This record gives sequence, structure tokens and C-alpha cells, in this order.
Amino acid sequence: MPEPTPDAAQTTTVAVGAGGLATADMVLNIGPQHPATHGVLRLRLTLDGERIVRAEPIIGYMHRGAEKLFEVRDYRQIIVLANRHDWLSAFGNELGVVLAVEEMLGMEVPERAVWLRTMLAELNRVLSHLMFLGSYPLELGAITPVFYAFREREELQAVMEEASGGRMHYMFNRVGGLKEDVPAGWLGRVDDAVQAVRRRLPDLESMLVGNEILTARTRGVGVLDVATVQQYGVSGPIARASGLDVDLRRDAPYLAYAELFGEDGPGRVVTRTAGDCLARLEVLLEQVHVSLDLVEHCLSVLGSMASGPVNQRLPKVLKVPEGETYVATENPLGFNGYYLVSRGDKTPWRLKLRSASFNNVQVLTELLPGTLVSDMVAILGSTFFVVGDVDK
Repeated sequence: MPEPTPDAAQTTTVAVGAGGLATADMVLNIGPQHPATHGVLRLRLTLDGERIVRAEPIIGYMHRGAEKLFEVRDYRQIIVLANRHDWLSAFGNELGVVLAVEEMLGMEVPERAVWLRTMLAELNRVLSHLMFLGSYPLELGAITPVFYAFREREELQAVMEEASGGRMHYMFNRVGGLKEDVPAGWLGRVDDAVQAVRRRLPDLESMLVGNEILTARTRGVGVLDVATVQQYGVSGPIARASGLDVDLRRDAPYLAYAELFGEDGPGRVVTRTAGDCLARLEVLLEQVHVSLDLVEHCLSVLGSMASGPVNQRLPKVLKVPEGETYVATENPLGFNGYYLVSRGDKTPWRLKLRSASFNNVQVLTELLPGTLVSDMVAILGSTFFVVGDVDK
């Protein structure tokens, strides 16, 4: 239920109907929700009857000042803070930090570490997408898909946990590579997990694709056009569902993505043109298949690669040369960028985080007005955000 607040009682007469009845705007607060949902987000809606005329996302309930904390931690300690803002994409969050530091240092990472990082990033992408593929139908009233989505998540989380020791916050990246090499036989267990997910994924798809109720709640609802996407800096699956063909893995490749998205690679960018809630769900579902293709290619490369180091030897006190850089990666929810400014110390002078969810939530001010309250949850859920990623 909406949280009762003084705002909820505010009304403003706006017109007198044909029958002589006054119509009024009502201010309604949705949230803030409990952290067990996507996070503590509050929406301040202005309603005319059942239609939304204005929407204001109110953020900051989970703000912990990550960017200021970065400034008093050394480059090893920053990783443990950075992997938490989008708690569904811890590996991707870590990755941006170490790539920025390595670029400033001019450091070459061992080839084995590059391919392992790429594969782990794609496994983490599948885990993130599966969470939303299960939770979004749940928000629309369908409880069964979330059980199937979590069944597949468990398969992949088991191998991620075996390699890193962490279930959600992996702390497996290090400046110069990875914490350590993967266990013996691990690549085979990853292959088994990927094949199991591929084999059972149609069970989940059959509940989503062509589902009459889900289609009725999402088709033509919450349409986001390309111009608005560009104005608000929306990225990731939401932007591609509106026809914006942009993916940093292909357009500004890092790690091993130049090969994966090359002429002979399995990588491809998934897009739709409808820009509605259904298109956003379809993009997410198809991207799971693409990421599994990328993982399989990484497995074949790593399987034929001779054993070797997975990190570089670092000094006891790691200092980054004076200068600045910006590194952006394609996280599961969109662009994740770190702007690093160094004055030659062991801590960054400034480390600014550009998170995907911030822009993706901001666009709700354009998406919600004109729609019905009954469609609000369908639109809100389809923007696929993590509030920790908004608030930082």
C-alpha cells in the first residue's frame, strides 16, 4: 500500500466536468518500499482520477556516499566498495575500477586473466537478467516464473561462488588481473552449468513468450522513443528495446570483446523497435542466450590455452601516476563509468561513478505521465533498475 504522508491529502481543483462535478488532482506517494524489493524508491505521483499527470522519482534513501568513501581508500580497498552499488552486477562493478587503474598505470594484463574476466562478466550478466526475468512477472501477478529463474541462477551462482568464494560480492578482480586462478576442473563445471541452463531455459520462456495476460499488460504500455532515450542518457537493454543500437562491448570493446563481437565471433547486439514494456522484456530474454553463447566461446578459448599467470605482481603500496581517465563498461543494466582523477597518491583524488540505473530511473518522469495507475507497476518494473545503483 502507498505510504500515508501529508502529501497524499493534497488536492487541487483543476476543472468542472459536464455534470457540474469538480475534478481534482491528487498527490499520491508510492513507497518508499522495503529494501527486499528493488530498493527504497519513492514515486510522487500527481493523479487526475486514475491517470498520472506528473511523476517525480525521489531518490537518496539508500545513499551511503560511495564516491566520498572511494577518496579515503587505497586502490585495493575501493573494489570492495565498488562492487556493491548494483548488487546484481558485482563483478561488472569491480571490473570498471580495475580497468581504469590499469589504464592509468599502462599495465598489461595476462591473456588468461582477460578471457577469464570476460567469461565471468557474462556469467554475471546472465545472473542479473535472470533476476529481472523472474521478478518482473512476479510484479505483474505471476508467481511461478521466479522459481524457474532462481533455479537457473543457482546453477550459475554455484560456479561463481566456487571460483571467487563470494556468492554475490565476488571480490575476484584485482589490479593487474584476478585474485587467483580458477580451481582444477572448474571450466568443465561451468560448461555443465551452462548446458543445464540452456536445456531448461525453454521452461521459463514458455511462461513469458506468448502469455496472453503478460502481453496484455505490457504491449503498447510505457512506450519510450529513441529521442527521449538519448536526452536522458538511458542505456543498456532499455535503450536497445527502443531501437538504439549501442553496446559498448561492440562499439568500444574492452577485455576480449573485440574478438567476441568481431566478424567471426558469436556476439551480437539485441534490439527491438517498439520501445514498450514487452520489448524491454524480450531484449532481456534474448540477451541471456547471447551471453551464454559468449561464455561457451570463452570456454573453448580457455580450454585450448596453456596454463599461465592470471595477475601481475604489484608493489606493497600501489600508487597511480598523476592524471585522469574515464572508463565505461557495458554492465547488465547499461553504461557503468568511472572517472578517475589521481594526484599520484595511493588513494584517488576523485572517483566519480556514472551508474546505469540513475538515468534509467530518471526517465520515469517522461514514461509515467499520461498512463493509468494500473500500468504504473508494469512500467516501473520494466525499467530494470537497482536502487543502490541510483543512490550510490
